[in-house]
This record gives sequence, C-alpha cells and structure tokens, in this order.
Amino acid sequence: MSDATRAEVCAVAVAEAFRGDGEILVSCFGTTPAVGARLARMTFEPDILMTDGVCSLLGNVDPVSGDKPEAVVEGWTPFRFIFDHLWNGRRHVMMFASQIDRYGNQNFACIGDHAAPKAQLLGMRGAPGNTISHKTSYWVSNHGPNVFVDKVDVVSGVGYDRARELGPQTSRFHNIHRVISNLGVFDFETEDNRMRLRSIHPGVTVDEIVEKTGFELVIPDDVPESASPTSEQLDLIRNAIDPKGFANKEVRV
Repeated sequence: MSDATRAEVCAVAVAEAFRGDGEILVSCFGTTPAVGARLARMTFEPDILMTDGVCSLLGNVDPVSGDKPEAVVEGWTPFRFIFDHLWNGRRHVMMFASQIDRYGNQNFACIGDHAAPKAQLLGMRGAPGNTISHKTSYWVSNHGPNVFVDKVDVVSGVGYDRARELGPQTSRFHNIHRVISNLGVFDFETEDNRMRLRSIHPGVTVDEIVEKTGFELVIPDDVPESASPTSEQLDLIRNAIDPKGFANKEVRV
C-alpha cells in the first residue's frame, strides 16, 4: 500500500521473519516486533504461541494499543516454564540490539569498557542462552553506525563466529535468523555467515544503508524492496493490532 508508514513496512518484515515457524513460542521486545508477531499470528502463522506478557498463553490476539478484548486463556506459562521452551529450541525471540556486528554478535549490556562503562544498559539478560538454544532475530529502530558496529563492546548474544569457536555442541542449535531495522532487512545466509542486506525499505537506498553501517555488508547485485503491507494487513494493523499507532512513535524515518 502506497500510504503505509515505515513502521507498518517494518511490521510486515517482522511478520515475515516468523513465517514457517509453526507451533512454537514467539517472544518479542519492542512495539514494532509485537505488532509484526501479531500480524503473523492473524494471517499466515496461526499456530505460533503468544503470551499475555505475564503467565498465560492466549488463544486470541491481544492488541498492543487501543481497547483490549477479554483474554482467551489456553494455557499457563509462568516464567520458569519459558526455560523449557528455550532449552528445547521451541522458541523464536526477537530482541533489541544496542550494538550488533557483522557476524551477529549483539550487545545490550553496556556501552564502553565493561569495567567502567559509559552507559549501563540491560545487562546480559537471557541473550546468551537464547542465541545458543533457539532461533533468534533482532530489531533496531534507529539504524546507525553506533549500532551496526565493527566490534561490539560486550557480547550479550552469541554471533556466528563465536558459535563456531564454541564447537558443534553450540553451533548446531545456533540460528541468528533476521535483523530488521528501520532501513532494511538483513540475514546471515552467506558462506561465512557475514551479515547480508536482504531488502531495503521503500524510500531507502543501498548507499544510505552502507553509510549508516559501521562494517562492510554483503550486498547482492540486486537488492529487492521490502514488501509493503497488503490491504488486509494494513486493515489488521490499524484496526485490530495497533489502532493508536504506537509503532509509528518507535520507528525513525
């Protein structure tokens, strides 16, 4: 749709990241990933499992903004149960990345030297266990060279180079699936698992992405444009998932 916002394009890209996942638990951090996961659930991936953010598996889709319908609870999933899904690989998480490098090493622990950081962030959280146990993707709302860096200050999430160093007992479960930013979509489907530009969002150029990335990307000869929402997807986003447009406040244009 020509009138789609950048956030709505990003939400479609997020939804596509969950295509083919089937009946696994999906966890998202950030408004746009939450919109995209719900869009996938309501269209082509009806079997993915989502929680209410506390301890219940929902049979219906809980919107991220606007009036919330009565929850249809299908199961009880307190926090300790999440580790059962995690360790069995039955989960796809989309986390933030305060920094990310060419091999998918991610940092949201701190900026600067770990012993005396310039900024203290979230810490390691569950990133190490997530990245060596199940499919992991990342969301970046403001693509820039301070986020897409040559080397992360601290490794929270394990990238492909480090997973290889840890050996086959780790690398066989390791899967950094997608990186989605406000400028484009990226993957690691290259011979050496370096980050590749998969698509550019409408209105964005390859040169702009190169300028705002602090390392050399793998760039195919023909880079497609990211899909814009269909009429059905736009209707779901604007009327059922995010009627107050919270995602538009998150995404930098």
